[in-house]
Amino acid sequence: MTRSAQETFFRAFHASHPAVTSRAFGDGRSADGRSSYELLRDEIASPGRVLDLACGDGFLLELLAAAGHQAIGLDLSSTDLALAKQRPATVAEGRAQQLPFADRSFDSCVSHMAFMLMTDTDEVAAELARVLRPGGQLSLVLGGGTAGDEAYALFGKLLREILAEVPAEQRLPPLGDKRTRNQAGLDEILAPAGFAPVRWRTEAIDFSGSLDQVWEFVSTVYNLFPLDEAASRALKTAFFAEAPALTRPDGLIPLVAQIHLAGTRTVHKGR
Repeated sequence: MTRSAQETFFRAFHASHPAVTSRAFGDGRSADGRSSYELLRDEIASPGRVLDLACGDGFLLELLAAAGHQAIGLDLSSTDLALAKQRPATVAEGRAQQLPFADRSFDSCVSHMAFMLMTDTDEVAAELARVLRPGGQLSLVLGGGTAGDEAYALFGKLLREILAEVPAEQRLPPLGDKRTRNQAGLDEILAPAGFAPVRWRTEAIDFSGSLDQVWEFVSTVYNLFPLDEAASRALKTAFFAEAPALTRPDGLIPLVAQIHLAGTRTVHKGR
């Protein structure tokens, strides 16, 4: 998918699903009780000027502001940005490949579940190196897939079965850059732009809940957006038929997703 086509897709998706990422990830918890947003916020130790790249509805911006940072958000979606403007936040509409900020404008940059979806990530990396001060910090939350044999894995299996049966126009092409899926690949993107070797760790985030709650989480994946009503209904019917068998003694259906936390710093003064 070309950059233009992908950006058009994301704008349409988020116009139809405002605040979808914060609704999905805001309530999940790691082993120590923090959400993936809080884990990312806590990567930034010292108060400063922080860019939230692909800030969505501003959920993370509000957390950063409460922690004493001067946070500024950038996103493609005018729908989500309208929600972000209702928070105590400064936001701008724009593209990661051409950041509308001056050189060395930020002490750090964070991005939650977005960098791995971007096209032309080498350009994004160069732009981030440009707008970060020397020694500036970059911290990313990246998708890590399923953490085990539970509702997330079941949903993935059922989705693949549905996608195998639908016309090609209902199958979403792969999004983003596959190099972002592992530490070596991320280094391949970031090192030429002037970043130090990436620090990388994986966290399991628990989203377990009722059948309706876990469906609400899994059904917001991008792959469902192009499906017609019949295919979407078939997927939901299959999930609701099989997922209850996973119910734990506490009455919840287990849903655990992995995320990767990646961090690095600029090691040169940029362009």
